[in-house]
Amino acid sequence: MERLGTGIGWRPEIADAVERMPGIDWVEAVAENVCPGHLPESLRRLRERGVTVIPHGVSLGLGGADRPDEHRLTALAERAEALGAPLVTEHIAFVRAGGPLTASPLLEAGHLLPVPRTRDALDVLCENVRIAQDALPVPLAVENIAALISWPGEELTEGQFLYELADRTGVRLLIDVANLHTNHVNRGEDPAKALAELPLEAVAYVHVAGGFARDGVWHDSHAHPVPQPVLDILTDLASRVSPPGVLLERDENFPEPAELEGELEAIRAAVAKGRAICEETVAEAAEAAPDSVVAPASDAARQRLGLAQAALLSALVAGTPVPEGFDRVRLGVQARALAGKRADVVAKVAPELPEILGDAYRPAFLSYAQRHPMTGGYRRDALDFAGQLLLDGRLEESRARRELRQWWLERSGPVPRSQRPAVRMARAARRVLLHR
Repeated sequence: MERLGTGIGWRPEIADAVERMPGIDWVEAVAENVCPGHLPESLRRLRERGVTVIPHGVSLGLGGADRPDEHRLTALAERAEALGAPLVTEHIAFVRAGGPLTASPLLEAGHLLPVPRTRDALDVLCENVRIAQDALPVPLAVENIAALISWPGEELTEGQFLYELADRTGVRLLIDVANLHTNHVNRGEDPAKALAELPLEAVAYVHVAGGFARDGVWHDSHAHPVPQPVLDILTDLASRVSPPGVLLERDENFPEPAELEGELEAIRAAVAKGRAICEETVAEAAEAAPDSVVAPASDAARQRLGLAQAALLSALVAGTPVPEGFDRVRLGVQARALAGKRADVVAKVAPELPEILGDAYRPAFLSYAQRHPMTGGYRRDALDFAGQLLLDGRLEESRARRELRQWWLERSGPVPRSQRPAVRMARAARRVLLHR
């Protein structure tokens, strides 16, 4: 398995700092934020220096009831080839539910949600992983996710679930030690037990990230310093196996470069400590996938999983009743977190909206999110939000309403509105005539 070394998540906001950081062996870029034909110059320069770049997908939804979307798989493959990546990574999660399989509206979570650790879900996940492996030009690694909620009636532990997945498909594992800590706090799962059950020879690399505690819940924010308990889990992992690579993730609230470099040093020290206390060397497994063939998941298993996921997601984003067996309080925390994330991401995707609406943006969006689930991507969500505000009539005739209407009109059509003076004058004349 390729040795990667120490890396950091590449983000546009810290691109210049990443290029100047000493000891960066590789970086990881969010796949959906990279255009194969127009790679950011920073990534180009890093590649020219010999720095490995790995695309990290967030929207495939391998843990969903439906088979992976061909267009999303093609896009992920294109990014792997454009970056010359040795592998690509995704998540063991579902991100959408509903649709034809369940004869219900298709809903988007805008977030990574946990897969139930059941035999049905495992069968579906194994087949979806194999479909993805066949479509990708390089090996695939999948990541364990953080969760606020637990599914009722689970049949396997986290370690058992991941062990069977790797054993049946030959997929590599991206182990996020911050997510193990999150699940320890939120779901009472012992990270040491999970590591003991994992097929550590399948580890492709490791994620490390920060978060924060609030009201007894740990939020995996990727916007705070890495806490000591996460570094301790990293040390435990490194005492069991030599990880091919370790990467620091930071998505928001970026500190000064010196602080990031300090976190990288703490990560290196945690790995070195684990290696020092290792009693025996774990031999790496062969690269080849197993000869066994994953049997297709039954249509009944996909439908059962699809109905369960649609019911959960609908409760989280559409206000439908909480499915039996779930913690209502914890589901409420998750629902508020999802709505808050939608507001934050829409503000990034469409920064003009908070500029136009000012302090009214966030409460207006959270109110909108309670009544309108996301059914497309974040750009569609931004348009729908603006359109709904205009339809509701809550914005009295004002500068904000005029600017919001202009913003919506310029982006809601099949093509951008023409900015030629003659066309703009004709539009203005038409508005005057319509108001007479």
